[in-house]
Amino acid sequence: MRALVTGAGGFLGLYLVEQLLTRGDHVKAFCRGSYPQLHALGVDTIRGDLRDREATVAACQGVDVVFHAAAVAGIAINWKLFHGINTLGTRHVVEGCRRHGVERLVFTSSPSVTFDGTDQCGIDESAPYPEKWLCHYPQTKAMAEQHVLESNGEDGLATCALRPHLIWGPRDRHLIPRLLQRARSGRLRRVGDGQNLIDMIYVENAAEAHLKAADALAQKDSPVAGRAYFLSQGEPVNCWDWIGEILVLAGLPPVRNSISLSAAWKLGAAFETVYKVLRLKSEPPMTRFLAAQLATSHYFDITRARGDFAYEPTISTGEGMRRLAVELAG
Repeated sequence: MRALVTGAGGFLGLYLVEQLLTRGDHVKAFCRGSYPQLHALGVDTIRGDLRDREATVAACQGVDVVFHAAAVAGIAINWKLFHGINTLGTRHVVEGCRRHGVERLVFTSSPSVTFDGTDQCGIDESAPYPEKWLCHYPQTKAMAEQHVLESNGEDGLATCALRPHLIWGPRDRHLIPRLLQRARSGRLRRVGDGQNLIDMIYVENAAEAHLKAADALAQKDSPVAGRAYFLSQGEPVNCWDWIGEILVLAGLPPVRNSISLSAAWKLGAAFETVYKVLRLKSEPPMTRFLAAQLATSHYFDITRARGDFAYEPTISTGEGMRRLAVELAG
């Protein structure tokens, strides 16, 4: 199989590349930066920006499948950035697939495309997109996801969207490092009553799910084509207990201070207003979206992924934590 991985130098993208190479697939990468790890693996790397339509379209030439994992995440108040990369960039990828006869497109989406700020307990893919958005990231990812799924069947292209929740593990440069930075600076506070349950997924399980979905898309009349899928470890955990375990692995004290959801929500709204008025490009320390994510339960029914492309988390949460401990100890 000839595969293109967008965002191949990122957290999930690099694991995707490694798993593809391990099973003997030919891989090329489309990335904004230069990544020594990719060169060391012998990957044909194309430097470019998803917002560059022609560069993105050209990158899709000569492959059977595209894994579109590149995106900009976060809670910054910058619509142009999120829309340009997440939404328009995805449209460019779809156009490239259609122009060059790519057979399959696996899009890395997010469960946040269904998040409306309230508890989501065991929901499945029938959950609708919210009527109001709390953050540019989920809105622009939802717009991209819709386009990917609506493009299924066009010019022979089979598509699907995967929604892995809270990808974590060794080599993470975003989620866990930011968590530890807040803890070390004394700015980490529990939001809510600390009883909320969340889903998450170990990074190698997320990468393997992408490969399984791509393989399933190759089947005639595949049930995967045109569908979205939640992905997780299959067992929700207490959010703040899990954060506490990560802090212990890093040799840090537990979270002792807390703030109510209502107070964090009001604080987040205030920060959003200030950052928007002043046109600040950095991320606010709190937003309404972040407050709700940290205080509510959000876990998902992964029955569809298990049934349609035999997804199972092969690396347990316990084993994943052991591997993470090794990295943090180093």
